[in-house]
Amino acid sequence: MAARTVRPIHYIAYGLADVLGAGSMAVVAGWILFFYAAFCGLSATEASAIFAISRILDAIWSPLLGHFSDNLGNTWIGRRFGRRRFFLLVSIPLLPSFALMWVSGHSFAYYLFTYIFFELVYASILVPYGTLAPEMTDDYKKLSIFAGVRMLFAQVSAILAGILPKMIISVVGGKDSPDTFLYMGIIFSVLFMLVVTITYLFSWERELPPVKPGAVTEKKSPLDALTGLYKGVGSTLKVRAFRLHLGMYLGGYICQDVFNAAFTYFVVYALFGSVAVASTMMGAMAFTQLIAVAAFIPLILWLQPAPSYRLACFLYAAGIIGLYTLYKINPANVVMLLYIPVLIAGLGRGGLNFIPWNIYNYIADVDEVVTGQRREGIFAGVMIFTRKTTMAIAVMVVGLMLDASGFHQGAKTQTPEAINMIVGLMTVGPLLLLAFGAFVSFRFKLNKHTHATLMATIARFKSGETSPASEKDKAIVEDLSGFSYDSLWGNNTVLGTKK
Repeated sequence: MAARTVRPIHYIAYGLADVLGAGSMAVVAGWILFFYAAFCGLSATEASAIFAISRILDAIWSPLLGHFSDNLGNTWIGRRFGRRRFFLLVSIPLLPSFALMWVSGHSFAYYLFTYIFFELVYASILVPYGTLAPEMTDDYKKLSIFAGVRMLFAQVSAILAGILPKMIISVVGGKDSPDTFLYMGIIFSVLFMLVVTITYLFSWERELPPVKPGAVTEKKSPLDALTGLYKGVGSTLKVRAFRLHLGMYLGGYICQDVFNAAFTYFVVYALFGSVAVASTMMGAMAFTQLIAVAAFIPLILWLQPAPSYRLACFLYAAGIIGLYTLYKINPANVVMLLYIPVLIAGLGRGGLNFIPWNIYNYIADVDEVVTGQRREGIFAGVMIFTRKTTMAIAVMVVGLMLDASGFHQGAKTQTPEAINMIVGLMTVGPLLLLAFGAFVSFRFKLNKHTHATLMATIARFKSGETSPASEKDKAIVEDLSGFSYDSLWGNNTVLGTKK
């Protein structure tokens, strides 16, 4: 069967689902710690417990979803509804659970349950969603456009996450009301249901090979299945390009998580602003990120991923240093001047958000040359688990360090020690993480040209050729995979046994 034609509507429909992916994470990273402390009476320790418990459960759930989606094609359900898209379909009616997280005045148990439930629903969509672009095409340029459109919609949702609280305040009043966040949760819940539905309707998956008559599926005990699953998770880290990609991904995203968690405190207590000012600045930053993603889509094709990533690191670092400079100078019109470093930081953040997910679309190809199999699901599971775990840890660390510094929730002013901690969290931590990501990027060699070599090598293996086309091609594939050429195409123990 011929490959389906990818049209503009398909790029748009695919990208829309990341309004859920990035939008919910932007809201949680930017506001949940503040909401828990200001309106729910939770301490930083209690908030940290919520994040930690949810991560323990997610450590099982996200990789399990990836494993299930990789294997659902062997069932009637997978062949009828799609081994990836099926999970999107069944999760749509559960998305209003996002609003339940933002109801004030309940117990620790309530916030623990609602946070965990939404996190599991989130993973049930984002893990299979992360596999859809490679399912729909294997063309390098089209995959880059898919990633770019996805990030454009992600930045639109981040803009909403930044400015929606202020918009709600201006409409319903109640500057210090928890209802602001509840209304925000309801609006996002409706939006999430709409975009995931559109993605489901306008996406597809690669055609699966027919089931052979009389084929018998090997039955495994639950323990054997779970053991095999986590061996599969560990096997992803044996692929060199994926390890380096994770380093860049974590450097670029954790620095934003720490920054986001500390930024509202920085504006309110270090610069003596307000939640509304912080919301405005986050919205302005997100708007610049949207412009940056649009600029990085063609730039990454010309400059290639690793150099583009380093440019994004430089811009974000410049913005952070600019914010610190304003804090030290403390000019009279500081709120207006804040726009300068905020907008510069937004340019860098847009690139850092786009580039790792652009790269991710090609990782399954590197894995295929190693294993001879398509395992998009397990890689998506590892990516989503890593993303949510590091975000929760970042928010948790910020809360614990604020408590340790003597920060007092609800106080209009803070001690010098607490303010120094806020400033340090927003500057030193992100700058170190950016430096780490930039360092890793110098070793990352996957780009348009090396990907073409990779795909040509896969084609050779499929045709029965076992020798490389040239020594140059051999070196490229060995660098990307981390394996010697004669160990590729399943001739290794990555999956437990050789072919």
